[in-house]
Amino acid sequence: MAKKVAVLGAGSWGSVLASLLDENGSDVKLWSYNPQQVKELNEQHTNTKYIKNFTFADSLVATNDLKDAIDGVDYILFVVPTQVTRSVAKQVAEILADRNQKVNIIHASKGIEEKTYLRLSQVLAQEIDPQNRKSISVLSGPSQAEDVVTHDITLVTVASDNAQAAEEIQGLFMNNYFRVYTSDDVIGVEIGAALKNIIALGAGALYGLGYKDNAKAALMTRGLAEISRLGTSFGANPLTFIGLSGVGDIIVTATSTNSRNWRAGNELGKGHSLDEVVNNMGMVIEGIATTRAAYELSKKRGVDMPITSAIYHVLYDNADIKETINQLMTREGRSEIE
Repeated sequence: MAKKVAVLGAGSWGSVLASLLDENGSDVKLWSYNPQQVKELNEQHTNTKYIKNFTFADSLVATNDLKDAIDGVDYILFVVPTQVTRSVAKQVAEILADRNQKVNIIHASKGIEEKTYLRLSQVLAQEIDPQNRKSISVLSGPSQAEDVVTHDITLVTVASDNAQAAEEIQGLFMNNYFRVYTSDDVIGVEIGAALKNIIALGAGALYGLGYKDNAKAALMTRGLAEISRLGTSFGANPLTFIGLSGVGDIIVTATSTNSRNWRAGNELGKGHSLDEVVNNMGMVIEGIATTRAAYELSKKRGVDMPITSAIYHVLYDNADIKETINQLMTREGRSEIE
């Protein structure tokens, strides 16, 4: 029998994952809070604000009724912005409790909650009672929605403390262009997924300033070192950061013009203010909030993250980008491997 899946969040990634699951034979409901977006998806089978030049299958049904979306489902996939995950999870939790319904929870968002510094699996675990959830898993990796929708070859990881759930979710998503690996390192996968957006902001800024490939390679490599330092301080497997949700995700997010974090950084590099960039983008730029969370977290844990710190000061203290880069480059010399 086809598995029933609710996909919560009809942005670019949510709608494309819903389309992929529908294509794979799952019974999918795609939830959006926006009635106009739901109307467009159901009547025109398009999602033009987020995915250009693509028509969704008639079999994919959208709804703005959360109770309807999760009615009788086997899986709930959260693909809402990081900073609203908790509020949506609270609503889901109430519905599940009222129905005494138990589901597998997945999330495919990439960020850290501000103020609490929690990973999203932790947020979901806090809000959704264990009596109403079988497992919590995270799906992540180098996966631009614009490429997945054209069936470009894509590899990702599903991480879970529940090995059986990870294998079931692997089967749910896999096909001949979308390959899924399993992992038990939830911490590493989530931290890699979140913090690569910071590096993408930096890479875009370098491009906007006119820097070339050497600078980009330096940023990506040393950025990965910072991500690994923070992740391993929480107990993550260091090998995770040379995998799909680490170096793989950095490569695609820090080099692709489809990345909204890269595009935001590019505009900053060209001299636009943060307010201008946010207003012009019209979509959530996860790296901005994540930069603050990661910066504050690094201070709390005593983890050295000079690139993250530099980007934080550019974003939140209006530091001059060129002077900030100069300060990074003229720090005291040190060993590469510490």
